[in-house]
Amino acid sequence: METNYTEAERYYQAQKRVKEIKDFYAHLTVYLLCNPIVIAVNLMTSPGYLYFWFSLLGWGVAIVLHGLKAFDCFPFLNKEWEQRKIEEILEKDNNKQLWK
Repeated sequence: METNYTEAERYYQAQKRVKEIKDFYAHLTVYLLCNPIVIAVNLMTSPGYLYFWFSLLGWGVAIVLHGLKAFDCFPFLNKEWEQRKIEEILEKDNNKQLWK
């Protein structure tokens, strides 16, 4: 199914992508600013138990996933999958209306 976008729709989609990328950079900035604080607090309060790794790794995985989504590099749940799912839902809805 070929989709024809108007100029306004294309602009909206581009604007939406820019916001996703901007949100990713904000998330990355917060990660880079907060984790040194977590590391410093950990080293000052309990240097024998290094718990900052949990923050670095857990939050780091979230950053990577956010980046993959923002830059449209997700190996699954991408735009093609979304389009197929939308068509599947519309088809099911059409079938329900036919049987009513």
